[in-house]
This record gives sequence, C-alpha cells and structure tokens, in this order.
Amino acid sequence: MSDYLLPVNYLPHDAPMLLLAEVVSVSEESAHCRVAVTADSVLAPFLDGQGNLPGWYALELMAQTIGVWSGWHRQQQGQQSITLGMVLGARELVCTAGSLPAGAVLDIEVKLLMQDQRFGSFDCTICVENHTLATGRVNTFQPAPEELTLLFNQGSTT
Repeated sequence: MSDYLLPVNYLPHDAPMLLLAEVVSVSEESAHCRVAVTADSVLAPFLDGQGNLPGWYALELMAQTIGVWSGWHRQQQGQQSITLGMVLGARELVCTAGSLPAGAVLDIEVKLLMQDQRFGSFDCTICVENHTLATGRVNTFQPAPEELTLLFNQGSTT
C-alpha cells in the first residue's frame, strides 16, 4: 500500500485528462508516478489502433508528474487548494520509439534542476523495466491567481 494519495488529489485534472494512475514516491527534489498502457487504464481513450500511446503524450505525462510533485509539496506545507501550473516549454524532448508500447507499465520520473517562487526546471524520464523510452527537460511556471483570472477571462464578455 502506497503512502501517497491518488494523482487526482494533487492535480487540477479530471478524467479523461488525468493520465497518471499511481504516485510511487515524492521527495524534496523528485517524483515518480506510474501508469499502464492498456485498454482498461486511464490512458485507454488515447491509445492508437495497436494499443500504443502516441509519443507526444510523453510531455503531458512528465508535466502531470511535475504537478504531482508540486501538489504533494503544497499539501505538506498545509495548503489544501490545488493550483494550476503551466508548461513553458520542453528542451531535448525525445521519445525514441515514437510511441509508448501497448501493455507497458510506464514509470515517469522527474528530478528538480532549479526552482524559484514561480519557475521550475525538471529533468524527466519515462522508462519501462529500466529501459528508457522518453527523456526531456521541462520548464514550468506557476501563475499568480490574478494572472489566471486575467488569462481565463480575456475572451469573456460582461
């Protein structure tokens, strides 16, 4: 039994956009999540005809694992609200096979490289049984509440 809650407890996502199934571990500078590429997993709506997950989902799996890291730390600090973070970009993002294989259990790991109050940079990997399938560096931004309000109300009419 894990000492961690389900990913939904750390992320501002609901099905079907919640792509992680399990939080394996979180530390001061890293997080490890897991999900299966199967027709009965949370990834089912996104699988191709052969049951593979297209490689471009690697970025979102990495970003959600960073979100778990951030959400877990917020809870440890007594902050119960889940906040929205943003991916600024990814560098050297590579998915070697072009897809994540059917039937695989993906281990997504992120390691903090640097962080200040609002920006973070993480080295990320996606592995299956110690075989690396995807790597990249993901840069994130934590907008202030008033910035989110401005961003999401830009197109609304009053």
